[in-house]
Amino acid sequence: MEMLNGYIVPVTLVVCLCVGYIVKHYIPTDKINKFIPLIVGLLGVIITAWNSDWVINPDILAIGLVSGLASTGLHELFRQFIDKN
Repeated sequence: MEMLNGYIVPVTLVVCLCVGYIVKHYIPTDKINKFIPLIVGLLGVIITAWNSDWVINPDILAIGLVSGLASTGLHELFRQFIDKN
């Protein structure tokens, strides 16, 4: 887990979390839900590449994917926390 901390960029995580939330709650069909990890993963790579002057290398891919996909886990964590209260 300690190793993953170097691969999570807070700005990318928050943007992907917000976009994932919007897609999940404001698009009226449930068919889109299975594509949310793909959407936020790709968005994470795009944001990370943008922050590094559009350089694409394995590190950028890993950082973008981990940050984007971590947003889905963070959303699930918040949802479970709220449902318990």
